[in-house]
Amino acid sequence: MLTWLLTFTTYGTWLPGDARGFVGRVRDQRDDDPVVPTRKEHDLPGTQYDSDCSGLYCSARMLMKGEPVWLTKEQAELIGNQFHETATYRSWTLSAFAIMANHVHLVVSAFEDVLTDRMLQSFKSYASRSLNQRWPKPTSGTWWTQSGSRRLLKDDGAVDSAIRYVMEQYRPWVVYTSSKWTV
Repeated sequence: MLTWLLTFTTYGTWLPGDARGFVGRVRDQRDDDPVVPTRKEHDLPGTQYDSDCSGLYCSARMLMKGEPVWLTKEQAELIGNQFHETATYRSWTLSAFAIMANHVHLVVSAFEDVLTDRMLQSFKSYASRSLNQRWPKPTSGTWWTQSGSRRLLKDDGAVDSAIRYVMEQYRPWVVYTSSKWTV
């Protein structure tokens, strides 16, 4: 089994260029530039994230297809129940999650052959399906941003740190560890 920290945001609430920082496909060079050993792609694990690119932020905002999505407490509770159902159906172990108004963190374990993009997509799509049954679809047509972060937790210490990180989120609607729910 491998354990992952999955993170994804609601649509339009954390755009590329955001002053709070962002992970994106910003690079120090273009694909056709000669390789320079000191240059980095900023969306790879271990590389510094970018922040405060106002032109990029304004461009991303203008391309949005609807208003930003902010989750309510009631929606977060529904999503939390759906996360449990999804993990159980897929035979994944859900160790912790936190659902905030604009993003989600999950600590989840799965067999080594499970692709993390499949895990991320499953949690997002089943949560969307549940939300769409109770509330109108957002004007953008989606609840979530495309993709998300998938960080492999390499040992028990990393798993414990990730669970602690999830549990200490600022102003969560819902927090869960395998031992308790907090709403």
